[in-house]
Amino acid sequence: MTGASRVLNDPKLARLLVALAATGCESRIVGGAVRDALLGLEPHEIDIATAALPEAVAEAAQDAGLKAVPTGVAHGTMTIVVEGKPFEVTTLREDVETYGRAAKVRFGGDFEQDALRRDFTVNALSLSPDGRLHDYTGGQADLKRRKIRFIGDPATRIAEDYLRVLRFFRFHAAIGEGPLDPPGLHAAILARESLSLLSRERIRAELLKLLIARRAAATIREMSRAGVIEILLGMDYPARLERFVAIEATKGASPDPIARLAALAIVVREDAKRLRERLRLSNAEYARLALAAGLVEELHGRDGRFSPHELNTMLFLHGRAGAADALALLHAESDAPPDDAGWRQAATFIAEAEPPTFPLKGADLVARGVAPGRALGAALKRLQANWIRAGFPRDPRRVLQLLEDVAPNGED
Repeated sequence: MTGASRVLNDPKLARLLVALAATGCESRIVGGAVRDALLGLEPHEIDIATAALPEAVAEAAQDAGLKAVPTGVAHGTMTIVVEGKPFEVTTLREDVETYGRAAKVRFGGDFEQDALRRDFTVNALSLSPDGRLHDYTGGQADLKRRKIRFIGDPATRIAEDYLRVLRFFRFHAAIGEGPLDPPGLHAAILARESLSLLSRERIRAELLKLLIARRAAATIREMSRAGVIEILLGMDYPARLERFVAIEATKGASPDPIARLAALAIVVREDAKRLRERLRLSNAEYARLALAAGLVEELHGRDGRFSPHELNTMLFLHGRAGAADALALLHAESDAPPDDAGWRQAATFIAEAEPPTFPLKGADLVARGVAPGRALGAALKRLQANWIRAGFPRDPRRVLQLLEDVAPNGED
């Protein structure tokens, strides 16, 4: 079994298809699972379209001993759980009205009409349980030439859901080759202002997926030229992102969407605040970007030559992840090549060195008569700074001397 039919090898899927056959209506595997199977990729999710109504799907699933969850029943979607694996089963639909961010639909029974309401030709393929591939839009040919092309008129497709502007670029970055489809790009540029009507959560999810795609850097540059990134983020630095991705490659590192977002749009701390608002970043994501931005501000212009003491200080004060983020961003904004020996040596140190551990606590100062409260906090901060300047000593006599310097004779 080759091509798209490989997806049918899943025994849990086979069990579900047998259950759906009991409805008396046709069911097919649709969308990304078919596309990915044709590309030789392992599908992440397997979605099914059916002519059966949601109530009939749920009844057939339960009769077969499967769990049916009404995750989107108003839009025809049931999630059927087969031995712990979820499958989305959606009744065929036709658009009644579209609003750019949502749509009013009615249930239908025509697989071709269902395909024609989808976004791109490569996402409109469907596969029957017997292995027959159905292609109403030329998606198979577009897959072979790695072309992302809207179904029908691009402007019409985008007007149905403005998020398709970002999906156009994201799918091109993930599986496309060569230049962007000209009619699609033109329509995306004309509709770029409509992106401001989308929820920040939807934009965030789509952008982070795009940033880790195979051709993310080159596609982001095209989006920047088209004025799309400026609308999303306010400003962008696509050349720095390209260098950052090249540096990742020399390290053999997996794509990190937040690190790449920093490379694309972070220079100073205020940039982190701007992105938190525009993309509804989590507190942890914002804290990571703000830390990296602060270190980049502090160390801007460095040439990659850091002493062990400087690197240990970064490790101690900012942690391994924070120091690694900052070094990678500083390297990307420099003129050094991706495999520069100095930057590579610094990155290796941060990745492998044991972070220094401060050997004293507030209790040590209290024992020498420093009163708890503001005085204790100030003394502890001064003691830590002195310990860092001294080179992170571990020798007990040297540590005691530092302690006595801050709290001599039992007094602060």
